[in-house]
Amino acid sequence: MSEKVRASHILLMYAGSARSTATRSKAEAETQINQLKAQLDGGGDFAELARQHSDCPSGKSGGDLGPFGRGQMVPEFETTTFGMEVGATSDVIQTDFGYHIIHRTG
Repeated sequence: MSEKVRASHILLMYAGSARSTATRSKAEAETQINQLKAQLDGGGDFAELARQHSDCPSGKSGGDLGPFGRGQMVPEFETTTFGMEVGATSDVIQTDFGYHIIHRTG
């Protein structure tokens, strides 16, 4: 099993999620992330959607988080990313930070 992975993500925070300054409700964030997932499933450009919509500072670089090892991300994020093939895009997952779509790049 790989010691490090590389991934990009789109994060939508909501009022009350960890470290959030977002004002959208949890329901609004869930609706928006599902719309983004549908765009990706229809051939949308991951990096461009991350730049336009992600609440994470990584959005400026197309969602790129760079390489990371086990124990560096919250468990839900780590489990999903390490379980994906390179080039795959996850379903919507939820962590304490909000809703994510992850694209494994390495």
